[in-house]
Amino acid sequence: KELVLGRDGVLVVRPDSGDPATTALKCLEILGEKIGMSENTKGYKMLDPHVRMIWGDGIDYESLQEILSTIAAAGWSSDNMAFGSGGGLLQKLNRDTQKCAFKCAMAVVDGEEREVFKDPITDPGKKSKKGRLSVHQVDGGWVTKMGAEADEATSAIQPVYENGVLLSECTWAEVTGRAAIASPSPYVIPEAAAEA
Repeated sequence: KELVLGRDGVLVVRPDSGDPATTALKCLEILGEKIGMSENTKGYKMLDPHVRMIWGDGIDYESLQEILSTIAAAGWSSDNMAFGSGGGLLQKLNRDTQKCAFKCAMAVVDGEEREVFKDPITDPGKKSKKGRLSVHQVDGGWVTKMGAEADEATSAIQPVYENGVLLSECTWAEVTGRAAIASPSPYVIPEAAAEA
């Protein structure tokens, strides 16, 4: 304890097995008892500033929410924790869970345009669009036009960077404004955990 409290730095404890929520809470309780703790301005328990905890094993949307909810319910601040981007966030948060992928749709070979696409026999839902593409807002929704129907002049997709040249620059506020969605994510952290 004296070595931890006497050093100029932070000891980061990394539990690595067991049920994440239960183990995280148990570790916070042990560290608080052995090293010391205080209360923050919101009334949540904080470990001594020389100690924090990181959890990286099996982290995904659901386990992250469960850990934060569990420690908040026991009176611990989320500021005690950091989370590593382990396999759960890298492998369970992917283009399929987000329904998003960037794919090559057309290539020019020796001056000739060629459509590029995939059409897996085992998963028709992964069939990609091919050829020249344009995107248009129609009746409040988005429609992709392909091949001869594509109309690049009126497409919502406009070149930003091409052949090493920045064609259009925008602010961060413009980017986040375009990315805004009307409904909240199903993975919103509960209020108690967010306030901790």
